[in-house]
Amino acid sequence: MFNRIPFPGPALAARIIGEITAEKLETVRKATVVVERNLKDVKAFQYMAILHNDRVTGMRNGKRDFGQQIEIRCWDSIDARTATPTSLPFETLEKMAKEMVDEVPGVVSVTYNITCKPPSTIEAI
Repeated sequence: MFNRIPFPGPALAARIIGEITAEKLETVRKATVVVERNLKDVKAFQYMAILHNDRVTGMRNGKRDFGQQIEIRCWDSIDARTATPTSLPFETLEKMAKEMVDEVPGVVSVTYNITCKPPSTIEAI
């Protein structure tokens, strides 16, 4: 427990944009497993999966699918007052996106946040 990366104070609520529901909590839990599995050896201050509130257009089985979007955030910081996005290899980002879409029901889009703090923040709330 003590070796885990910092976890936002509001816990999973800081990883869901919009209303918190049991379904959204399950989605962000599964997305977090993918992120933690892929970034566990990265020397970052913090990393997480953020579930966006809006629906995005995707394709599944040759048909249009309006699904969910996960944003991955990974930060380098000393004190969390300022932070810069961790420079991750594109292959790592591609791998996480594929796993996220394959393993997390409803997810059709994955993005990586490259905005510094400030003006961005580490959590999504």
